[in-house]
Amino acid sequence: MIPLSMLRIAAILSLLTTPAVFSADPVTSEKATFKVETVVEGLENPWSVVKLDADRFLITERKGTLRLVEKGVLHPDPIAGVPPVYAKGQGGLMDIQLHPDYASNGWIYLSFSKPFGNRALTSVIRAKLKDHALVGEETLFDPPADEASGAGVHFGCRITFDGKGHFFFSIGDRGGPTNPTNDAQRTDNVKGKIHRLNDDGSIPADNPYAKTEGAKPSIWCHGNRNSQGLVFDMATGRLWETEHGPRGGDELNLIKKGMNYGWPIVTFGINYGGTKITDAPDHTGFESPLIQWTPSIAASGLAVYHGAAFPEWKGNLFSGALAHQKVVRIELDAAGAVTHQEILLEKSGRIRDVRVFSDGFLYVLYDDPGKLVRLVPAKQ
Repeated sequence: MIPLSMLRIAAILSLLTTPAVFSADPVTSEKATFKVETVVEGLENPWSVVKLDADRFLITERKGTLRLVEKGVLHPDPIAGVPPVYAKGQGGLMDIQLHPDYASNGWIYLSFSKPFGNRALTSVIRAKLKDHALVGEETLFDPPADEASGAGVHFGCRITFDGKGHFFFSIGDRGGPTNPTNDAQRTDNVKGKIHRLNDDGSIPADNPYAKTEGAKPSIWCHGNRNSQGLVFDMATGRLWETEHGPRGGDELNLIKKGMNYGWPIVTFGINYGGTKITDAPDHTGFESPLIQWTPSIAASGLAVYHGAAFPEWKGNLFSGALAHQKVVRIELDAAGAVTHQEILLEKSGRIRDVRVFSDGFLYVLYDDPGKLVRLVPAKQ
């Protein structure tokens, strides 16, 4: 006889994996009316997406495969040349980004959990696409093997460019303890941080710890638990991040050079067992989140909107949510303060990534069910 607890778990999982069915009718939100169009289905735990040109997309799958979509058709064979990944727990092949000058240089950037036997840590490479394979691979960030962990959680990792010859990427704390000894509070390791490198992988001379003995020179800021949303707004020069809290305390942060974002000394979340991590958080000496979501929404991919298709959304942030299965639209004032939030696509599935490409549509990538959709104006 199957235990009742297992039957309950199976029932819950069946609800979570029910495919999202979108109505053909327009959706009227607070500031825009849109339709949801399916771009492609049949993906397995996709993590991130880029648009190569008018007809082609590249999509990462967490298990370690890179997929090509052309004219709405998923190519049956994965792209060759992807490095081995540690595809366990939350680890695997994660973010993909195109260099801002991709049209001229062809560089594609990828983040993944690099295996060190039964341990792993986040790595970043770049390569070019030729004949359905990655070629000319260059390692931009090779994680230190002595910092690799066997934990299956908190790898990060998002990548974003500032348009000035640098890119940022996140590495989670790899599940460290919820006390001040957590690696996120130390600058002598790479975990629990946002990092900044030149686009060729070298260290920028103006990084905050570039000349600090014993510190990791790639660090841009620290005290970050597990950042799975990261986007640089080239229009304002602001770097935005979302990160997972434990039970509660997911955050939206404005990332600044050399700052400490507090994890786990200050947090609005609690331990998974229900015990407190801190009392009422006092952020004196730490950067405070602009938003904290309790209960946790499991904040995922993050995008900033500057497209022409939805002028009403100009300058808004869009955060995906895994656990709460929705997109959060976030309005900001000129100073970067949050003024309003709106929920879109609620209970439509586990959303892993949100992107805006040159066509101005809002693209939403579902971890489960594995599909890519786009929001387009109801009247075009």
